[in-house]
Amino acid sequence: MAMLAVLIPLLMLGVVLVLGRYEELLLPQDDADRHEPVDVAPAPAAATSSHAPAGTPAPSP
Repeated sequence: MAMLAVLIPLLMLGVVLVLGRYEELLLPQDDADRHEPVDVAPAPAAATSSHAPAGTPAPSP
């Protein structure tokens, strides 16, 4: 019984690895096809702060 507790997870791991290899062979994908080129937008300009006071806060309801 202890042997089954050791062997079954190892066999399941083997099956998962074999299926992963089979999938790679069945559906080959190039790295260039997987990722679409992304246009990088320029960084926004830094916000400037005014020297005037913020004013009165909004009244409480």
